[in-house]
Amino acid sequence: MATNPTNPPSEQASLGELKGHTPFIGLTGGIGSGKTAVSDQLAQLGAGVIDTDLIAHQITALNGVAVPLIQKQFGPEFIDPNGALDRAKMRTLVFADPHARKALEDITHPLIRAETIQQAKQLIQAKVLYLVFVVPLLIESGSWLSLLDYLVVVDCPKEIQIERVMHRSKLPRNEVESILKAQASRQERIAHADMVIENQGSLDDLRAEVLKLHQKILQIQKDPSSSS
Repeated sequence: MATNPTNPPSEQASLGELKGHTPFIGLTGGIGSGKTAVSDQLAQLGAGVIDTDLIAHQITALNGVAVPLIQKQFGPEFIDPNGALDRAKMRTLVFADPHARKALEDITHPLIRAETIQQAKQLIQAKVLYLVFVVPLLIESGSWLSLLDYLVVVDCPKEIQIERVMHRSKLPRNEVESILKAQASRQERIAHADMVIENQGSLDDLRAEVLKLHQKILQIQKDPSSSS
């Protein structure tokens, strides 16, 4: 059972009010581990999925609510010709400057939080089987663990992560390695997990693991004590 003794921040108070309607499942893993593949399959099985990384991309895309605030804070050079956040330029800045990272988070985190809560309300009203919160930096944030009924970590060897991200995002190896260094280690994530999904085999292997997870969550829904 995911727990955290620290006092929950304000977003937890809001999401906490929605608890009890359906199980809250946290899904995390390092970059390139396969979180999206797992969450997509869970959605097909009837879960309501809220992907905070997807929300972050939406609010920093063309016409995204965060774009004017980012431009005001960092300058027009951080907005690309299409009117969206220049992700490559911003990534370089925040990895080099912790103050810039904090300033960006101060803009984006409240907006991501508000949209997360709104989506959770809508999905609960739609009577999904359970809610899955896909949070890349779930362990690092320190604010999610006490909210969740069950925490799932998608895991694979570091070299597979690097190869996947290099292929998917066309990033050089050194940039991918820098991202990995900024994230929690595999050991740290696994230490908090209620279930670990190994994603280094075939798609059929992954489907089998996701189905086991789905059945476990349905069991938790019937008998909350089974999550421990």
